[in-house]
Amino acid sequence: MLQLTNLDKYYSTRFTRTFVLKGIDLEVKSGEFLTIMGPSGAGKSTLLNIIGLLDQASAGEYLFMDEPVQNFKERKRSELHKHHIGFVFQAYHLIDELTVYENIETPLLYKGIKGKERKSMVADMLDRFNMVAKKDLFPEQLSGGQQQLVGVARAIVGQPKLLLADEPTGNLHTEQGHTIMEIFQKLNKQGMTIIQVTHSEENAQYGKRIVRLVDGAVVSDELLNSEVIDE
Repeated sequence: MLQLTNLDKYYSTRFTRTFVLKGIDLEVKSGEFLTIMGPSGAGKSTLLNIIGLLDQASAGEYLFMDEPVQNFKERKRSELHKHHIGFVFQAYHLIDELTVYENIETPLLYKGIKGKERKSMVADMLDRFNMVAKKDLFPEQLSGGQQQLVGVARAIVGQPKLLLADEPTGNLHTEQGHTIMEIFQKLNKQGMTIIQVTHSEENAQYGKRIVRLVDGAVVSDELLNSEVIDE
């Protein structure tokens, strides 16, 4: 599904170049559930944003569905993101002025899905997340856990090929966190490729593979049956 080769991300001043990511080589196949771990400042969220086409690498190659992302113009990047990628943010990033229903519906509007089909897809999400009674509420009327569930519903309503999650349970209590991780695991079993960033070793166990970053570089890449993946 995606391949990063010798990827760097850095910020330059007149005299120095500060690397956030350096020499990243990473391949993710369709249907994988990959966890990216590492200490704060290791570059995890930056890597996820580059994979999700929300940021651009400074050097190296990124192939997404066999297409060279680094050569794309902004419009092409936006189209790829819109049609193939769902993103779950730690800070929810819901639109305050929109109801639960409208927040979930938003990506379908961007994709140009017709009204009747849109209504059916949103209804399915509301039912799946037990939020039918809350569909007309605004984000400020919801608990943090409920807001995150809406964020997950919005990310997956368009059935993306790739789901990216940045600390998806970071602001939630344990039971809510388990609920979201079980949803991810079920989606992965249905064929969705998932990449999550987390500090939680427990959450990492829901996936199949762990990549660890330290100081912007990959230091280990292992399957959860302890079989190390060849570099």
